[in-house]
This record gives sequence, C-alpha cells and structure tokens, in this order.
Amino acid sequence: MAVNFVDRVVLHLSAGAGGHGVASVHREKFKPLGGPDGGNGGHGGSVILRVDPQSTTLLDYHRHPHRKAENGKPGAGDERNGADGADLVLPVPEGTVVKDADGSIVVDLVGMGTEHVIARGGRGGLGNKALASARRKAPGFALLGEPGEDLDVVLELKTLADVALIGFPSAGKSSLVSVLSAARPKIADYPFTTLVPNLGVVTAGSSRFTVADVPGLIPGAHEGKGLGLEFLRHVERCSVLVHVIDCATLEPGRDPLTDLDVIERELSLYVPDADLGGRPLSERTRLVVLNKADVPEARELAELVKPDLEARGHEVFIVSAVAHLGLKELTYAMARHVEAARAEVAAVVPKRVVLRPRSVDDRGFAVTREHGSDGDFFRVTGERPIRWVRQTDFSNDEAVGYLADRLARLGVEEELFKVGAVAGDTVVIGSTDDAVVFDWEPTLQSGAELLGSRGTDLRLDESSRPTRDQKREAMRDRYAARAATQEELDAERRAGLWHLPEDDA
Repeated sequence: MAVNFVDRVVLHLSAGAGGHGVASVHREKFKPLGGPDGGNGGHGGSVILRVDPQSTTLLDYHRHPHRKAENGKPGAGDERNGADGADLVLPVPEGTVVKDADGSIVVDLVGMGTEHVIARGGRGGLGNKALASARRKAPGFALLGEPGEDLDVVLELKTLADVALIGFPSAGKSSLVSVLSAARPKIADYPFTTLVPNLGVVTAGSSRFTVADVPGLIPGAHEGKGLGLEFLRHVERCSVLVHVIDCATLEPGRDPLTDLDVIERELSLYVPDADLGGRPLSERTRLVVLNKADVPEARELAELVKPDLEARGHEVFIVSAVAHLGLKELTYAMARHVEAARAEVAAVVPKRVVLRPRSVDDRGFAVTREHGSDGDFFRVTGERPIRWVRQTDFSNDEAVGYLADRLARLGVEEELFKVGAVAGDTVVIGSTDDAVVFDWEPTLQSGAELLGSRGTDLRLDESSRPTRDQKREAMRDRYAARAATQEELDAERRAGLWHLPEDDA
C-alpha cells in the first residue's frame, strides 16, 4: 500500500465575496416615495492560518486541498445590512512555512496561537441609502460586493526540534526516541516504519530539549529519491544532528563508515531555505551513535570502527536502545551541545514596525500608455480605480455615471489628458486578467467650472456685459442673416428644386 508523506501540501484558497448592496425605496402609507433605504452588503470571510497545539500533521489538507470562506450576505430594504461571512480558520502545526506559487516565503508560523490572514475577504457593496448625498438624494443603484482573494499556497512543515536523529531506515531512531523520552512512536521491523517525524522531550540534569526522529534517508535523498526531500526539510531548524548507525545490519555493501559517508553526502548536497536563516547542514554539530550494541557481532563492529570515526573528529557513542546501554552519556552530550548552540544564538530583536505613509504627490493610481495588437491603449492601475470598477453594475447607467464621477474626482481624466489620450481612445482599468475595457469619452463640464475662481462670478463682471449699441448691432446681424437665408430658399423654390403643398393647388 502506497503511503503519501504529508509535510508538504498545496492549498487552493478562496476568501468569501462581499455581499451586494441593494437599491430600495422606502414605502409606507401616504409616503409612496419615502427616500432610499437600501442596506449594505456584508463583508466576505477571510482565510486565516493559525498555529494550533493540537495539530501535528498536514494530512487533512492533503485530502481536502480546496478551502473557501463564507460569502457576505446581500443587503435588504428598510436599511437592513447583510451579515458578514464567517472567517475560515485553518489550524496548522508549529513550524509550518507558507510559500506562494513562486516559492517565495510568505510567513513562517512559529509560536502557539500565531496567525496570519492569507486570503482577505471582499468588501460588501454599499446600498443606495449609504450612497445618498445632497447632490444625489435618491440613487437608483447600489454597489456590488467585491470578490474575495483566490490564491494557491504551499504549506511546508519543518519540525521545530533541537536535536535530529538521522540515518538509514530501520537504524533504530524511533526506538532511541522512545527510551530517551516519553514519546511512543510506532516501531516495526521493516524499512520506512516512520512516516512522520516523532518529537520527544528529553531531560538531562537542568537541561530540557526536544529530539526529532527524522524518517530514514537513502542515497539520492537530496534529489527526491525515496522520501528524501520531505524528510530533509525537518532537519533545517535543528542545531545538533545525531547520526544513528545500525551496526547489526546484514545488507550487502553496508558498514558504519559507508553509511556515515552516504548520509553526510546527502546532507552536504541539500540546500536549506536561506530566507529562514538556516545554516548549511554541513555546519551543524554532529554526534555519531553506533546503535544495537546488544547484539554481540554489532558490539564488536562498533568497537572496531569507533577509533576510525574519532580520528575523523566525531564524538562517538556506543548504545543500545533495547538494553538501555550508553544512553546517559549520549543524553548529557546532546544537552551540552544544545546549550552551546542556544548560547550562540543572538537575542531575538523584536521586529520593528515601519510606517510608510503615502507621499503628498501620490495619487493612488498610475496611467501608462501601452501598445497592443490593435494599436496603442491606455492602462489605469491602482487599488481604488480597480476596486471601484469591481463594485460597479455596468447594466445600470446611473451606476456607470457614478463610476465616471469618482474617477474624474480622483484625477484619472486629468492624467489621461497629460499622457496624450483623446476622446475615443481605448482605456483599460485593471490588470490583464480582470481588466475592464472601454472607449474613453471625457466628462463634459457642468458649467459651474466656467464661473471663475472661488469668490468670483463672471456673470457679475461689468466688463463682460455688452452695451445697448452692441445688442442692437447683434440683432441687426441676426435679421440680415435671416433675410439672406429666406432669399436663398425662394430662389431654390423658383428653380424647382423644392415646392410647398399649396404650389400644387
């Protein structure tokens, strides 16, 4: 039976969409048109990742990778707002690293209760009650709710432990954890018994540290052979690596020195995540454990190769998990190296919160001229223009006019003029995926802009008022133009180009 290791999963997440606002008119007896009373739509639920002490595996997400938060409810008449959608909280084990589709680290979830909003829900649309103003007393439209964020993320579980037990399958790592701590891993006499890392807490004098039983490695693990890449991830955070070597193996071509060289090569070729501050595995402290010394032949082999291993600079221990041989010395040695590694770690500096207020000249959008297959066009990008487009019901002319007013007040039309856009040019708002394309028609001035600067009115300017003689001259010009036009029509009538009905009588 094939078993999938589940320390790495791809999640397809969808935040909830915001509910639509509603356009409604208040009606009651003797008040058939009592004004707008449409409520707002509720906000969509967000997707939140939270470190949970009860969560130890990503197995559930491997089986059900598609997760969606609740949508916001639409508004209703009588000023009733829609309910917000419930957030979707996904519990993850401590040490889970979240990456985006490009492989960049989004967040490292360390610390119980730590949470991160990975996908934000959409905003609810405003109803016509909230859109009413002194200029627009009874809006006949409402705003649509925004869609929630859709994205794919990769969850990688990287065990948080001080010591990692590494080695070939069935080397006795799980047995060693079971006797060093209160952990009770499943143990069997066939390879790859351990399918998930087992964590145990070990006490040595005044020191307490955690030991991880990393599942077995084989040659080529750094290239993904066997389950190598999945298992090697779990040693990235460990400061001390303990080689557990099986001295009682009967497999051909296997001996303690060869096993150590093979595992060392796999460790040297594996590249840990630099973004997590992980040092190369070749720089970690090493201990060598020659296991299964309760077997006489294994004991003889361990005593034979111990001087050779010590000559390489390794600290070597001959132990037996079954007979509880040499465990005390090994435990105190691990505690000594863990304390030394902890002392080398600099004090954690709290992350400084940097406030970056928007600059005075930042208008929140940008207009660029681009070239496409059908010619040049102008693209408008920015958070607010894109959000306003998503909230607009383009089947409602009044809603489209409201969008045009908002864009004009933001300065989009002014910027389009600056980059050379003219009436009829193609304008695209948004990215290439969900862009809205239309032919641009500049907004006409309403007339108030022509009255001059604040505090002045050109209609009251005496220098611009015509005199009586100028009025008479303009009237005589109009009479002369009318007479000339009548004379031209009479000439065409006499020439037979057209005739009146009474001419036929």
